[in-house]
Amino acid sequence: MRQKITVNLNNHSYDIHVGHDLLDHAGDIIAPHLKRPRTVIITDENVAQHQLPRLEKSFKKAAIDFDTIILPAGESTKSFAELEKLLEKLLRLRLERQDKIIAFGGGVIGDLVGFAASIYQRGIGFIQIPTTLLAQVDSSVGGKTGINSPQGKNLIGSFHQPHLVLTDVSTLDTLSKRHLLAGYAEVVKYGLIGDKAFFDWLEINGDKIIAGDHTTLIEAVLTCCRAKADVVSKDEKETGLRGLLNLGHTFGHALEAECGYSDSLLHGEAVAIGMVMAFDLSVKMGLCPKEDALKIKQHLDKMMLPTRISKINHPISKITMSVESLFNHTLHDKKISNGRVNFVIASAIGKAFLSKDINPDDVKEIFTQALA
Repeated sequence: MRQKITVNLNNHSYDIHVGHDLLDHAGDIIAPHLKRPRTVIITDENVAQHQLPRLEKSFKKAAIDFDTIILPAGESTKSFAELEKLLEKLLRLRLERQDKIIAFGGGVIGDLVGFAASIYQRGIGFIQIPTTLLAQVDSSVGGKTGINSPQGKNLIGSFHQPHLVLTDVSTLDTLSKRHLLAGYAEVVKYGLIGDKAFFDWLEINGDKIIAGDHTTLIEAVLTCCRAKADVVSKDEKETGLRGLLNLGHTFGHALEAECGYSDSLLHGEAVAIGMVMAFDLSVKMGLCPKEDALKIKQHLDKMMLPTRISKINHPISKITMSVESLFNHTLHDKKISNGRVNFVIASAIGKAFLSKDINPDDVKEIFTQALA
């Protein structure tokens, strides 16, 4: 069974297909979107091992000619070096401007391939087939593409919308629990920014999501994608409303930068900590009930996601961080305007908003608490 959501944009609307075992029919679904039966699949080593044969088989069945490029797995692949290598490979394959390439993987592959598509021959089309929960509910939708730099996460990139998103929750069957949990943090985000009923539903059904129940996963993915499609259709280039989707990300990106964008801290893990910090900041500013912040922390703790830097059971716990270094990373945030960072804070669960009126000392105190 396949369900469809449309991202309505003025110049480039597209569909998100959600279901299970869609990968086995991907060739038939994608073929009508190709002007000629020719494409390039770009994936990473992990996805290639577990899922690539299914996709290649469906392309062969649909008579789609393809090449496959396999990149290293991990956040470090979102770099200038890997972008250059990818572009050189695409040039050698003589792709034409009318062609579309396939981003087959998690957020790293989606961001990198989307950016490469946006600058190859001044822009060609691409199709997202996300294989992680984080990518399925968030990064594969909305057209944000890019790479990292030492100065910050995703500071180099472009808006380049996909032509199609094909989300098959069965690809999550081979995902590690740690990566599934990292994606779950982004699922929770949608409840916190504007849908308390969804957060309440997650408190009941979160365990089923982590257990890999396809029916529950599909419902969660559809809810998140509908919310994101609605926001993106109203604010494609993030001039206002779309900024809410960055709840916890300003804090989280600072943690990721401090860790050198290594796999010692996954993006979703950083977002989990960042969302707790955002609500702690909201409480400190007298905007949000302390009970709401505690409820969020308790749920993330129950789901075994990190809520404080000191609780992370990965090598990051051995990395020395300082309040000043973390705060300085926020000053490189993409949402900065006139020297001030636009933080996402909240008045309650499901009631998030943007604010530049943040006292830097309050932010530093929140970092101090998170380090304790």
